[in-house]
Amino acid sequence: MSERTTSDDRTDTGRVGWTRDEMAALVARDIADGSYVNLGIGIPELVAKHVPEGRTLVYHTENGLLGMGPSPAEGEGDPELINAGKRRVTAMPGASYFHHADSFAMIRGGHIDLCVLGALQVAQNGDLANWSTGEPGAIPAVGGAMDLCAGVKRVFVITQHCTKTGEPKLVERCTYPLTGLGVINRVYTDLAVIEIAEGGFRVVELCPGVSFEYVQERTGAPLQRAAECLAAE
Repeated sequence: MSERTTSDDRTDTGRVGWTRDEMAALVARDIADGSYVNLGIGIPELVAKHVPEGRTLVYHTENGLLGMGPSPAEGEGDPELINAGKRRVTAMPGASYFHHADSFAMIRGGHIDLCVLGALQVAQNGDLANWSTGEPGAIPAVGGAMDLCAGVKRVFVITQHCTKTGEPKLVERCTYPLTGLGVINRVYTDLAVIEIAEGGFRVVELCPGVSFEYVQERTGAPLQRAAECLAAE
């Protein structure tokens, strides 16, 4: 894969693309006020830090809490009050606790508006692979992702555009074990915001200073430009 860049593909700091917090802020911007939201482990957890002022989201975690609050300061908090990723959290006023089975009934019953997940691969038809590479010795970590993909109304992915070795995560067809079929609505990467359209990946927003061609070079499937992306260019 080419690593060629131009001055137009770099920010003022010389770094290409959005930071993780900037990616999370883009996701938070696009979540409607009052939504019931489940955040996956890793970069998705950052979304809660960037909700626009005046907007309220209600966070759900698979292990039995609705109304989850932010993580407490280091060394503080209740060791028995954790999220699905075993990170200490707090409870907002009005929060409720329930059995693990009831939590999954909420997911499977379609009562969660949106979830934000990480990804190993996303296919152009919206298939998601995010729990195992399938390699010998790989540690499987499917967690509640399969249920979330099957039961939540909308599913966003937030991930780096490429792997650490430069391989594209957005591909024509997933080669890793699948988490869900045709379940992804949007993908937020460090280079672009991309929606899953009838014809495949469609770029709706580019990171400032990053060209469409630069993103295409690092994507394992053809890209389309959305009207709003064309207008911005």
